[in-house]
Amino acid sequence: MRHVDHGVVAVADAGRIEARLAALHAALARALETHRPDIVAVEEVFHARNARSAIVLGQARGVALLAAAQAGVRVRSFAPAVIKQAVTGTGRAEKDQVGRMVCILLGITVRERTDATDALAAAICGVLRADEREDASGQPRSADARAALRRLARGAR
Repeated sequence: MRHVDHGVVAVADAGRIEARLAALHAALARALETHRPDIVAVEEVFHARNARSAIVLGQARGVALLAAAQAGVRVRSFAPAVIKQAVTGTGRAEKDQVGRMVCILLGITVRERTDATDALAAAICGVLRADEREDASGQPRSADARAALRRLARGAR
């Protein structure tokens, strides 16, 4: 596994939601066209500060899923605890711990917001669990994330 690129899509905090979602879609579509990934890993929305935040996060996640589907890319969705466990070895890791491990595993320094390291953590999880079988709902079946992390540390896939 190697780091190719990362970034944070900056969408205006104000304005009509449909315009902000369209801007998000355009940025994601450009990134998918540029990098042509084999898989897209997304974090499941499990909670938010309030109901409105949960709805907006769900809409943004839907846009990401749509962009990936339009690009013909396989999508895998992971719970936050699964992503944390894949990267740090524990599903209860704090954001700063996840960020530090992402930088160590990829050999990079990330100065952007934690959104960048969160996305990179999801990508690492997606790579580590890409070959894992999915159940009928498309969700990954359980796997030994620690063994996958050990293979990553040795430089194997």
